[in-house]
Amino acid sequence: MAMQTQDNDSEMSEINVTPLVDVMLVLLVVFIVTAPLLTQVVRVKLPKTEQTEPSPDQHVAILSVNADGQPVLDDHPVSLESLETELKALQEKDPEVSVQLQADKGAVFDAVAKVMAAAQRSGIGKLSFVTLQR
Repeated sequence: MAMQTQDNDSEMSEINVTPLVDVMLVLLVVFIVTAPLLTQVVRVKLPKTEQTEPSPDQHVAILSVNADGQPVLDDHPVSLESLETELKALQEKDPEVSVQLQADKGAVFDAVAKVMAAAQRSGIGKLSFVTLQR
């Protein structure tokens, strides 16, 4: 095998593809990394609804949590320990009772979560959250 030598006067007729391969591999890695990030975005346009009032024929109990974290059931302060039994008694009186939960803006989430857990343990099936309309 004889090696060919080039004269300085002759033109180079070969293309060096190593830099091209390097650039293509970098682009491939970039696309592999960013492709999963593009598929996790979910854009949802929520429908707008009219404000509705609950039907007057069903019993609605209002469960509030004030800024101190104290639960109030139908304008009567209730301790957190006795809240579950109060809600069970309310449900035994009317099995179709609906509870509306109102939490003060300054209430700690821990207190609201404890009230929600007590409502769940008591077996309340209909729990709704009341907020102000902006």
